[in-house]
Amino acid sequence: MNLKKNREHAIVIGASFAGLIATRVLSDHFEKVTLLERDEINDQPETRNGQPQTRHVHGLLPSGLDILCHYFKDLKSTLEAEGAILNDIARSLRWHTSGGYWGQYDSGLTIALVGRPFLEWQIRKRVKSLSNVSIQDKTKVVKLNTTSDQSQVTGVDIEHPGGSNSLSANLVVDTTGRSALTLRWLEELGYKKPSEKKVTVDVNYTSRIFKRNEGQFNEGDAILITPDPPNHLRLGALFPMENNRWIVSLAGWGGDKAPTDDEGFRAFAKSLPSSKLYDVLVNLEPLGDAYTYRFPANLRRMYEELKSYPDGLLTLGDSICSFNPVYGQGMTSASMQAQVLDKELAKGNHVAKVWQPFFKQAGKLINIPWDLATGADFAFSSTEGSKPVGTDMINRYMNHLQRSTHNDKKVLGAFLKVLNLTAAPPSVLKPNILMRVLLNSLRPSKN
Repeated sequence: MNLKKNREHAIVIGASFAGLIATRVLSDHFEKVTLLERDEINDQPETRNGQPQTRHVHGLLPSGLDILCHYFKDLKSTLEAEGAILNDIARSLRWHTSGGYWGQYDSGLTIALVGRPFLEWQIRKRVKSLSNVSIQDKTKVVKLNTTSDQSQVTGVDIEHPGGSNSLSANLVVDTTGRSALTLRWLEELGYKKPSEKKVTVDVNYTSRIFKRNEGQFNEGDAILITPDPPNHLRLGALFPMENNRWIVSLAGWGGDKAPTDDEGFRAFAKSLPSSKLYDVLVNLEPLGDAYTYRFPANLRRMYEELKSYPDGLLTLGDSICSFNPVYGQGMTSASMQAQVLDKELAKGNHVAKVWQPFFKQAGKLINIPWDLATGADFAFSSTEGSKPVGTDMINRYMNHLQRSTHNDKKVLGAFLKVLNLTAAPPSVLKPNILMRVLLNSLRPSKN
């Protein structure tokens, strides 16, 4: 453990996924870490008021699972013992895209299919058990405290059921999501806020949980049917959850939304480019009501471009960048950002100045999921934002590449590296992959 004089106490604000993994990382570098959460936290899987998105389909990408298992050694075995599905992504996931399904191969990449509330609960229990970590719920951060010249953060003022008080800290990490307390604080302290990139998609989710019986779907573990723009603008996902349950999420772009009633929900599923999900859905027994969630836009804040910024303050997760959730990148991106923070703190530099290298490195890794998500979203005519030159041409190529994944193991392998955020999107333009895509485009699909 690398503890120095300026590492007595770190504060993390927000106990969702990003806050939990950030707290775990900081516990290796600080004598004490305090995690503050506005909502009440119960010792069970739950969806709190501040995280409505957790009611919907989530998948942890293989790279994200690897990072979590590095910090929580027993997590994988516990997830499997409790009924989560951990399997090869190319075997487990029956993904329909560009007119057909992926071929099923052994990719060597393990995906975790588990409910988001259950996954967070397992992580939270492990974070809470750390001897130098305390979690304080029902606590609102009302003020950021700084030195008299406002150059360095010194802690926060908080309100809680027992009253109010101040907490001093060497580092404050904001993981409160898109609302980002940091933006308000920068303005109050007289600092320039980061510039933003925004790509509006207006995606709406409707999700419901169902009972899972043996033999209901035998071709893999999960179904994902993505849109085929411009003619098909709807998505459907059927993923297994712990405790023998399915979660079904239906989504539409450009304001389209699946109804919450049984008939409307099934009719939306029937309209998808493939009938496979609908064929399973019609025989499922619902276990509760349907819930909706609206995602307005991909949003990226360019903290790495700032020249002046308060020492001792960081922000991480969706507060830096939030992606269209249909691509399943959020939890993995947050894990990677936490890993970057770990590496920067391990260098032994003064913690107050860690914002400079952290934002620089986090910005580089965010480039991959940002380009992947926004590039795919620009295939929809309803998407609004600044579209990079050449995006339409790349999307036409990606359509051919996706068709190649139906039957070509090497093309699928290259695409999975990009999907897994371990290779940049341009990697699928390498000559050996490009040639295979070109040859495959001249053959009729066998899927």
